Amino acid sequence: MSDHFSKDIAEAPDTPFDISLRPPAFSEFEGQDKVRQQLLVMVEAAKQRGDVLEHVLLSGPPGLGKTTLAHILATAMSVGIKCTSGPTIEKAGDLAGLLTTLERGDILFIDEIHALSRVIEEYLYPAMEDYKLDIIIDQGPNARSVRLNLPKFTLIAATTRSGMITAPLRSRFGMTCRLDYYTAEELQKIVLRSAALIGVETDGAGALEIAGRSRGTPRVANNLLRWVRDYAQVRADNRITRDVADAALTMRDIDRDGLDEMDKRLLEALVQKFGGGPVGISSLAVSIGEDAGTLEDVNEPYLIMQGYLKRTPQGRVAMPAAYKKLGLTTPRADGELPL
Repeated sequence: MSDHFSKDIAEAPDTPFDISLRPPAFSEFEGQDKVRQQLLVMVEAAKQRGDVLEHVLLSGPPGLGKTTLAHILATAMSVGIKCTSGPTIEKAGDLAGLLTTLERGDILFIDEIHALSRVIEEYLYPAMEDYKLDIIIDQGPNARSVRLNLPKFTLIAATTRSGMITAPLRSRFGMTCRLDYYTAEELQKIVLRSAALIGVETDGAGALEIAGRSRGTPRVANNLLRWVRDYAQVRADNRITRDVADAALTMRDIDRDGLDEMDKRLLEALVQKFGGGPVGISSLAVSIGEDAGTLEDVNEPYLIMQGYLKRTPQGRVAMPAAYKKLGLTTPRADGELPL
């Protein structure tokens, strides 16, 4: 295995707590069965041929395991992995610095690849297809092109906004995988595994209580587990049961549906200040004092998935579930019976 296997982890969103709980192999990775089986077939086929992996694009909401799968693929292939993110690659030289230090078969993992500039994206095309990198040195009359030959490598890219990936870039990936939210049962297994790793006694009911409030996301589940562990340590003899988990998460204003204070404020503003909509996301954000991008990326996907609101060309609209959540009667439209 390359000696740079784990030296270049540069993912700001992941804390040491998250990294320590990452499953190291497919056998310990819960959920995403369809994606997992596809990747296993790809790994086995590449090993049998003595070849490197195809380029892989992983898409889906944050915290579902895209980075974890990249590291698992590196372990499965016994190769090194370098990690970076789209916004940090500003110049062609940055990309060249990453690619020229790879060895044959190594993995370059680019998180949030949709944030790559179009100029850098153009440099990436020949690197992915022909394993060559043409860099322009100097400017004006002194400008010259230098071609760098690269080892055959694998690009694994992750994105939370697959719609922003350009068609030319998408077409250069040999496999595209979409990660979906987890079920409560899958998250329960993840919570139990994580609890064992951090040394806190947790029963099945306690783990399920945490899982049910984790918005279908392993990263959220692990973060909530950390908080419940602290609560149990101080107030429950270091043992997590359903009642302990419920008390701890209630203290954090996270209800049984996984909605936190900001989710509820968003729904209340939509229903009470804007009459259920439609209203633009910018107006909604200003009304509750939050960044529009945060609402769009963090809060809205789960609220839409759970049927609390929907996006329309005119703006955000509250669904009947939102009124029910707030203990209100759904207003009826003309000609309709009240709900």
